[in-house]
Amino acid sequence: MRSPVIDAKDLNLVFETNDGPVQALKDVNLSIERGDFVSFIGPSGCGKTTFLRCIAALEHPTSGSLTVNGISPDEARKARSYGYVFQAAGLYPWRTIAGNVKLPLEIMGYTQADQEERVRKVLSLVDLDGFAKKFPWQLSGGMQQRASIARALAFDADILLMDEPFGALDEIVRDRLNEELLKLWGATGKTIGFVTHSIPEAVYLSTKIVVMSPRPGRITDVIESTLPKERPLDIRDSAEFLAIAHRVREGLRAGHAYD
Repeated sequence: MRSPVIDAKDLNLVFETNDGPVQALKDVNLSIERGDFVSFIGPSGCGKTTFLRCIAALEHPTSGSLTVNGISPDEARKARSYGYVFQAAGLYPWRTIAGNVKLPLEIMGYTQADQEERVRKVLSLVDLDGFAKKFPWQLSGGMQQRASIARALAFDADILLMDEPFGALDEIVRDRLNEELLKLWGATGKTIGFVTHSIPEAVYLSTKIVVMSPRPGRITDVIESTLPKERPLDIRDSAEFLAIAHRVREGLRAGHAYD
């Protein structure tokens, strides 16, 4: 039996604002196991990103419990248990692609030789061989996002948290990066938490799909995918894929019933 990597129990988060308290998450219970690819889907403002940020210790719940690798999110952050990929690539324009990827390694005190080897390895993993000396502005948006993923992978954390990393890309590029992300997941065995607004993307990528309701963010459904691990793009035309997508859509509709 695989051990839980992320475990949330009765999780609540309330933001204090000038207009009064805002409940972003309400009674969230979720267990994510090692090696899972979990997508979070729901309308804007439903708490998808907030929950991801709680896992990363960028936000702190007001009640309930949350553990990452059996310890608190703050302890997991200090243990470098995860890499985080934001919606924007966030690359420094004055640093080369290699320079951007090695930045966390510099901060963590890796030797120069180790930095070079890790950068070479992760750039190859995201199919950016030959682009180490380029600057971000010399790369397409999709390539910049791949460099951002490489940076998050550079110190080989067990968990990869991804906050809608492909949302701003066109459909053709997005399809290709979805395929590449599945290959990367298969090659590394990482546990991945992935925020998206796209039903096809969530179904295509995931072993588990977490459907969330409008604020306050609740989990309305957790769908275990029955799709095989090897997934060509045309699997999206299959009856099995469409059935899972239909259940996701129904879960989103059920969430709105709380309004």
